[in-house]
Amino acid sequence: MVSSLDTPTHSRVFIFCYFLHCRRHKNYEITDGFSLCVPPPFSRMGATVFVQPLDLVKNRMQLSGQGGKAREYKTSFHALASILKNEGLGGIYTGLSAGLLRQATYTTTRLGIYTVLFEKMTGQDGTPPNFLMKALIGMTAGATGAFVGTPAEVALIRMTADGRLPADQKRGYSNVFNALARITKEEGVTTLWRGCIPTMARAVVVNAAQLASYSQSKQALIETGYFVDGIFLHFCASMISGLVTTAASMPVDIVKTRIQNMRMIDGKPEFKNGLDVLARVIRNEGFFSLWKGFTPYYARLGPHTVLTFIFLEQMNKAYKVYFLD
Repeated sequence: MVSSLDTPTHSRVFIFCYFLHCRRHKNYEITDGFSLCVPPPFSRMGATVFVQPLDLVKNRMQLSGQGGKAREYKTSFHALASILKNEGLGGIYTGLSAGLLRQATYTTTRLGIYTVLFEKMTGQDGTPPNFLMKALIGMTAGATGAFVGTPAEVALIRMTADGRLPADQKRGYSNVFNALARITKEEGVTTLWRGCIPTMARAVVVNAAQLASYSQSKQALIETGYFVDGIFLHFCASMISGLVTTAASMPVDIVKTRIQNMRMIDGKPEFKNGLDVLARVIRNEGFFSLWKGFTPYYARLGPHTVLTFIFLEQMNKAYKVYFLD
C-alpha cells in the first residue's frame, strides 16, 4: 500500500505524479488503494526514522514469554519504558539501518513490479485493469517485494531482539551489513530468506485486508445515515480498516518474527514451520498471544492507513473536478 506523506514538498511531487498518470489514462478513476501512484522509497525510509521505536517494541512484545516463559513485558508501554531505562534513548533505535534497508529493497521492488504489471494489464485503449485485477496486481507486487526484502527483515528482527538477551547470547551485529555478512558466513546464505513465506503472506494479507475492510467500512457507515461522503467518513472508515488489518495480519507477523529470530538447537531449527509456531504459541502462551504487540503495530499501521485513504479520496475528487468536469 502507499506510504504516508512526510513533507509538503513530497505532497506536491505526489500530486504531480498523480495528475500525470491521470492525463495518460483519461477514463482512469481511483477506486482502491492499489491504483494510487506510490511515492518513492525515500519517503518510506524517512518515515522509518519515526516508526522504528514502534517496530522495536512490537518485536520485543512478540518475543516476550516465548516458550511459556514468564513475560518480560506486561504491556507495550512497559516494554518501551524498560527499553529506555535499560538501553537508553539510542536503544529504541536499535536496528534502524536494517529498517532503512528493508524499505529501500521492499518498496523499490514493489513499486517496480506494480508499475510493470499495471502497464501490462492496461488495455490498448488506455482502459485500466478492473478492480479484482488491480487487487491481484497489488498483492503480487507486495509478495514479491516482501521476498526481496526478507534478508533486511531477518537482520531487523535479530537486531531489535538482541537487547533482551543475556550478554553471552547476544549476536552483537553492529549494523545491517555486518548482520547480513555474518549470517551468510555463520549460517549460510539461505538463512537470509528464513521466514520468507510468512513475510510474503503478511504482505498479501495487509494488502487484501486494507482494501476490503476500507470499502466495506465506508459502505456500512454511509448506510447508517449518520455519515456523508467527506473527510470525516474517510477518517472513520480508515481507522476501522487499520484496526481490521492489524488484527488480520498479526498472527502471520508473530510467526515471521519467531522464525526469523530462532536459533539452531542441537543442529535442528527451533521451529519446523509456521504452523508449528502457531501451535506452540497457542499451547504455551495462550490464543490471544498471537496478538502480542497489537498497540505499537496499530499505532504504526493506523495513521498510515488513514493518510493513505484520505489522500486517495481527495485525489479522486480533484481528478473528477479538474479533468472529468
